[in-house]
Amino acid sequence: MGSKKNRMLTNGIINLLFIGLSLACVVPLLFILSASLSSKNALNNYGYTLWPVEFSTESYDYILKNPSQIINSYIVTIAVTIFGTIGSLFCTSTFAYVMARKDFKLHRLYSFLLLFTLLFSGGFVPSYIVISRYYHLKDTLLVLILPYIIIPWHVFLMKGFFMDLPMSLLEAAKMDGAREATVFFKIVVPLSKPAFATVGLFCAFTYWNDWWLSLLYIDNPLLTSLQFYLYRIMNNIQYLATASRAGNLSIDLSKLPGETARMALCVLAAGPMLFIFPFFQKHFVRGLTVGAVKG
Repeated sequence: MGSKKNRMLTNGIINLLFIGLSLACVVPLLFILSASLSSKNALNNYGYTLWPVEFSTESYDYILKNPSQIINSYIVTIAVTIFGTIGSLFCTSTFAYVMARKDFKLHRLYSFLLLFTLLFSGGFVPSYIVISRYYHLKDTLLVLILPYIIIPWHVFLMKGFFMDLPMSLLEAAKMDGAREATVFFKIVVPLSKPAFATVGLFCAFTYWNDWWLSLLYIDNPLLTSLQFYLYRIMNNIQYLATASRAGNLSIDLSKLPGETARMALCVLAAGPMLFIFPFFQKHFVRGLTVGAVKG
């Protein structure tokens, strides 16, 4: 009887702990959403609240004043995220598969070359010169995809998952006459769905949240990514506020959104990925833990 009560008490404490952790993750998001839908004066007077004190969409009206541009930026970012994630998954998985195969003579060399890129890099200036002058990728969608096509940490994560697969199964398939491509796509890929979901989610986050490549290589406004477009809007708001206070511009600061616009930008930037993540959650946890056990 006592042990049953102890188990119930332990389960209750664990449940309360996880409820508290969940609230710690959800409540800040609610504060951000509430602040984005609040008026500037209400946010200054009452601070952050779970529900808008004075409901207002002035921040969204300011950001969406030119809807064609933000829609175009959404399309660019979605296209880059989809094609970049697919391409990155293909390159990452094939590279990791080669490294995980102990019967491949050059697997140690490939592992060393990948590890070397984590320790040393060519630097910012050589990378810019190579991409813009030699590859001529400036002002193209490929320049937003190729620099992140292989991330070493993703390769090592997927390699750890592949090493957990039974090699006897792969050898049996080869004995039956299956080629390496058939073994990989017909056996390895179906058995590695958690790893692909995990790495794919990481790749999607990388492409979706990137604004640095657009800042460096994109001059055409039609190829501006969402994150860089929102980043530019925030810089414009800060510049107008600073210039107005300095007397260089005559702008009514009461009509210029400040912190509320920053929160609205967070909602527009992170909102879509928050809806995608739950669909990958069950695969994400297993793929991350299994891939981290072996390296």
